[in-house]
Amino acid sequence: MAGDAALQAIVERIRAARADRIPLQLRGGGSKDFHGGPLVGEVLDLRPLAGISRHEPTELVVTARAGTPLAELEAALAAHGQWLPFEPPRFGPGGTVGGMVAAGLAGPARASAGGVRDYVLGASMLDGRGELLGFGGQVMKNVAGYDISRLLAGSMGILGVVCEVSLKVMPRPPGSATLRFEMDEATALRRLAEWGGQPLPLSASAWWNGTLVLRLAGALAAVEAAQRQLGGDVVDPALAAPFWDGLRDQSDEFFATAARAVAGGASLWRVALPPTAPPLKLTDQQLVEWGGAQRWLCCALPPATLRDAAASLGGHATLWRGGDRAAGVFAPLAPALARIHRELKRAFDPDGIFNPGRLVPEL
Repeated sequence: MAGDAALQAIVERIRAARADRIPLQLRGGGSKDFHGGPLVGEVLDLRPLAGISRHEPTELVVTARAGTPLAELEAALAAHGQWLPFEPPRFGPGGTVGGMVAAGLAGPARASAGGVRDYVLGASMLDGRGELLGFGGQVMKNVAGYDISRLLAGSMGILGVVCEVSLKVMPRPPGSATLRFEMDEATALRRLAEWGGQPLPLSASAWWNGTLVLRLAGALAAVEAAQRQLGGDVVDPALAAPFWDGLRDQSDEFFATAARAVAGGASLWRVALPPTAPPLKLTDQQLVEWGGAQRWLCCALPPATLRDAAASLGGHATLWRGGDRAAGVFAPLAPALARIHRELKRAFDPDGIFNPGRLVPEL
């Protein structure tokens, strides 16, 4: 990989930007341009750095370069009955593997399957000096540098250019069913907490507008037994699949309604809370995912109101769409954590050329 022409072109671009003190905006397909702080700097297109380097289906490991389209990777895995269990949101056809890792986002199965960080085995990246660094490996037993490779997940590209990543993959579960229940938010949260403490094959959940939708996934016998235990209305698989895809890609009815509200001046917030936290009675426009741990709120309330409400329940709020992004979209960091972020940024990108302000305004 070190002698690759696409990689060398990126190295030269980084070194020139460093010499001229020109910030670079790291970009793959641009599907997540809306996420994070303002886009600053000259675009560094990472799509030429593409291709699946290695896939060992029997070892449940795949290695792909950063510019590889996410759709291409998922199609290659599907051909072997495998998938990325954390269901990374695609937000359209242009998403890439590098963007998936840098954004660190997960879909409906996050609470049951884990997030992007949990599946990163190793990675290589270019730092702010244009030097190629490698961390981790291609098997779970290789723990050398493990934490560094995982650190890239959710870093929003401020530490360096992700060049290649090795990921753990999983076989698709043989059984699946979607159930529907009519209940208010408080009842739904209580039921989810009760079911979460039982040996049930819960894969995903979503509550909105008086309806709780539950996905079961696992061995056929376990799914069938859970269906009988939980009851509810069984959703036809032909309707269930597009529902969960729409939730994953934020193209379903709730997000479509929120998009119209944002166009009218509202903001869409992503709130992370302990699953057992009570309902946030701030707006009627709410969607609850991940067994209660992720809540989407669309409203025109001041940012401080959302952040204070989340903090009072042991969580935090992220400005997802709309609003003033210059002041920072993520929850402010505690002083100790902010110091760690500054030191990491200084170690990997001493001149601050990568995605300035994308994760936090001061970096």
